[in-house]
Amino acid sequence: MTTFSDRVERISISGIREVFEAAGDDAINLGLGQPDFPTPDHARRAAVDAIEAGKADAYTENKGTRSLREAIAEKHRADQGIDLDPGNVIATAGGSEALHVALEAHVDAGDEVLIPDPGFVSYDALTKLTGGEPVPVPLRDDLTIDPAAIEDAITEDTAAFVVNSPGNPTGAVSSEEDVREFARIADEHDVLCVSDEVYEYTVFDGEHYSPIEFAETDNVVVVNSASKLFSMTGWRLGWVYGADERVERMLRVHQYAQACASAPAQYAAEAALRGDRGVVDEMTASFERRRDILLEGFAEIGIDCPTPQGAFYAMPRVPDGFVEACIDRGVVVVPGEAFGEGGAGHARISYATDEAELREALDVMAEAYAATR
Repeated sequence: MTTFSDRVERISISGIREVFEAAGDDAINLGLGQPDFPTPDHARRAAVDAIEAGKADAYTENKGTRSLREAIAEKHRADQGIDLDPGNVIATAGGSEALHVALEAHVDAGDEVLIPDPGFVSYDALTKLTGGEPVPVPLRDDLTIDPAAIEDAITEDTAAFVVNSPGNPTGAVSSEEDVREFARIADEHDVLCVSDEVYEYTVFDGEHYSPIEFAETDNVVVVNSASKLFSMTGWRLGWVYGADERVERMLRVHQYAQACASAPAQYAAEAALRGDRGVVDEMTASFERRRDILLEGFAEIGIDCPTPQGAFYAMPRVPDGFVEACIDRGVVVVPGEAFGEGGAGHARISYATDEAELREALDVMAEAYAATR
């Protein structure tokens, strides 16, 4: 019988999913990376209007509708101050596909891709699916990405390095100085920087910066998404952008893998980008309150945790058996090693849940910590 490709045999189902399946139906879920806010009404209405008008019945351009790409370009001009041509934007099936096409278009078999460790689970798996070799780069003690560590890890086989700020699973936000260094490294070493910016709007301390703001060459590709910016995870609408030649190659992958992003989702995302951003401020303020509740609770328990500056994740240092003890008591948290060897001795907590459940979960975590310390 036909067996399986070596590439697919090198990856497995995410450890995050294994944790979900081990938990009961009534468990408090601190493992899911999903905002608990509804999609903005004007975004939903735009999709409904497009469907009812018959505008969503056919394929769009491979890159996405021109009006959506113009809205994306306007967003990045306003937020990053860059002159982005809508022709250099590809609308994708979420940030996940954007990451996939970025790596698939630039990484050959045997090439190395430097990834943060701990880092988002897809970086390792998507690199392996290209035939490339993921090279984990340890984070600093505060869980930020260290440009010096990236630069030290570069070899003649390095095709790309991935940066992520605000970060998943860490909640860390890279400083302007560090982001300038990421751009310099891409320029001077002539390697691609893939910047994953899907949590761009969820920053509590400091500001978000993108390497593409500072790069002097075309060696930066940016991945973003409506999923976390506007609480639209189920709509599966992201985007990727970069220089002409890079976009043309990424489009080849996207064209054959996806043809185009979902048409209704494109109309919804355009409306979210052009409409009232009040929900963004509301979500950020709410996540910051929840972060503070979580950190105060950890301090009372005695759990050490670097302060998350963005996103809605925390990565406390925990004793052996803590994750299992939480799950046994009905609270889902994710073991840090699901995000790389550098995550060992940590757990990832998503505080994208309501404050009452968060406080209840802290009581359970206190019991779990006492039982395992």
